[in-house]
Amino acid sequence: MTIHVSPEACPALVLNADFRPLSYYPLSLWSWQDAIKAVFLERVNIVSHYDTVIHSPSFEMRLPSVVSLKDYVRPARHPAFTRFNVFLRDRFQCQYCGSRDDLTFDHVIPRSKGGLTTWENVVAACAPCNLRKANRLPSEIKMFPHQAPFAPTVHDLHNNGRAFPPNHLHKSWLDYLYWDIELEP
Repeated sequence: MTIHVSPEACPALVLNADFRPLSYYPLSLWSWQDAIKAVFLERVNIVSHYDTVIHSPSFEMRLPSVVSLKDYVRPARHPAFTRFNVFLRDRFQCQYCGSRDDLTFDHVIPRSKGGLTTWENVVAACAPCNLRKANRLPSEIKMFPHQAPFAPTVHDLHNNGRAFPPNHLHKSWLDYLYWDIELEP
């Protein structure tokens, strides 16, 4: 019997050479094909396996569930300024009302009044709050962000990312992730 494994099935958790995930949110995962390619190119060590086996005419292998890089990759010192990272910094919440729905971003000091598109001036905002604030200063409309915008560190984003675990966590990954799991005595 032949089992077809889709690219989305059996992803491998990717750890740095120090056995920490390359990123927490999004969680550093590779497709099973990319993981196997890295194994054959001798770029990773297999740390744990799935029960699923793949076959070729001359070869058989259990799919890796956790791999670690052989060479340490230095994490970025400063996270990229992206919409996703703004949302992650702000914990996917509107900084005006706390809503998690219909998020966009807002310039605290509007661009029309000289505000820049920077970490220190952009916050996550739901569409209704963003429309209500429009191009006014916070003091003009009495809408102040719950948290002043700031340039986060990679550590800040990783800590926030841990609060949003992915929908699927394979049991072989748990020793390498720092979610709120109960430890055995």
